Amino acid sequence: MNPSLFPAIESPVPELSAAGPFDALLHYGPIKALIPVPVILAVAPLVWWMFRGTWREIDEEARELAQKKEGPDYRSMLCLVLLAVTLTIQDYYGGRSFYQSNLEPLLETLQTSGVSIIDLNTYRDLYSQLWWAGSRVLGYTIVPILVWKIAFREDSILDMGLRIQGFTAHLWIYGLCLLVVFAAMALLANQRDFLEYYPFYKLAHRSWFDLLTWEAAYLLQFFALEFYFRGFLLSALRRTMGSTAIFVMAVPYCMIHYGKPYLEAHGAIIAGIVLGALATRTRSIYAGFLVHLTVAGRLDYVALASRHGIPARSWRH
Repeated sequence: MNPSLFPAIESPVPELSAAGPFDALLHYGPIKALIPVPVILAVAPLVWWMFRGTWREIDEEARELAQKKEGPDYRSMLCLVLLAVTLTIQDYYGGRSFYQSNLEPLLETLQTSGVSIIDLNTYRDLYSQLWWAGSRVLGYTIVPILVWKIAFREDSILDMGLRIQGFTAHLWIYGLCLLVVFAAMALLANQRDFLEYYPFYKLAHRSWFDLLTWEAAYLLQFFALEFYFRGFLLSALRRTMGSTAIFVMAVPYCMIHYGKPYLEAHGAIIAGIVLGALATRTRSIYAGFLVHLTVAGRLDYVALASRHGIPARSWRH
C-alpha cells in the first residue's frame, strides 16, 4: 500500500473554543478520579427506590422458572460465552487498525481498477468509521440472532426487547432520565476531554453529507448496542439470574466505554443499570435507544459547535 497514491483530502478541524469552567478542576487527577464515587452513592438510593419493585418481580419469575427447570442453564452458558467471543472479535477486528491493514488495501486496489463508487481520496476516514459501525451491527445483532435461532429455535427474537407493547406507557420515566442526563451534560459536555473526543469522525464538519452519513451509521450501531445489552443479554440471563442479570450486563457495558472520557465510562455504570431495569420492566429497548440517540446527537452537536464546525455546504466537492 502506497498512501502517496491516494493522499487524503482533509478539511482542517477547527480549534476548540475556550475551555469549560470545570476543566482545571477535572484535570487534577485525584479529584477527577474520586468524583464518580459520591455521584454513584447519591444516585443509588433513587435507583433502588424506583426499581425495587421491578427487581422483586424479576427475582420471583426466576425462582418460579428454577423450580420447573431441570438440568444446566444452557441459555446463560451460551450467552456469556458468546458475549466474550463477540467483544473479543470486535476489539481485534472491528477497529481502525484492522481496517487500515486489511480492508483499505483492498479498496485501493478496487479504486485503481476503476470502481468509481470508491473515493479514498476524499472519504478514507469515513470508510474506516463505517467499518467500525458495521462491525458493531454485525456483532451485536446478526451474529447473536443467528446463533440463538440455531441453538434455541423455540425462542422468539421479539422477546429480546423488540416488542412495541409497553413502550409508550413508560415514556415518562425515560423523559426523567433525559432530564438528569441533560443536567449532567450541561456541566460536563463543554469540558475539553469531551470536546476533543467527539465526534468520532473528525471530518464530520466538512459537509452535511459527511455529517449525516456518519450520524446514520452511528445511530444504527446504537440500536444494535441496545438490542445486544438490554435485549439479548437480559432476555437470556434473567431466566436464572433474576435482577442480578441487570448488574451482570452493566459490567461489560461499562467496559466497552474504556478509552472514552473517564467520567463517561463511570456514567455508563449508572446508565447500564437504569436502562437495563427499564428494559426488563417494559420488555422494550426502543425508549433506551431514543435516550442514546438524543444524548449522542447532542454530544456531537456540542463538540462541533464548540469548534464552529457545523457544516456550511452539502457536499465535500
